[in-house]
Amino acid sequence: MEFKYDNNRIYIEKEDKTLLAEITFPEVETGVCDINHTYVSDELRGQGIAGKLVKAAVNQIKKEGKTFRTSCSYAASWTQKHADEIAD
Repeated sequence: MEFKYDNNRIYIEKEDKTLLAEITFPEVETGVCDINHTYVSDELRGQGIAGKLVKAAVNQIKKEGKTFRTSCSYAASWTQKHADEIAD
């Protein structure tokens, strides 16, 4: 399963374009992205996909030289629990 990267969005979709999982992180201030939405379809739940999406989003945001905040409750919880994985 391969993540697709779009502007402020990372996602997984089937060949028929059905959305299976996504995370969005719009830039809400200059240099600051808000991880505001995480979605994983029922067929992918329980496989750690949401956590992988958050980590990929944080990595992408940092790669772009930006910082992040989280208004998505899942992303907020994940980043607190895994602070050592996302430290600079």
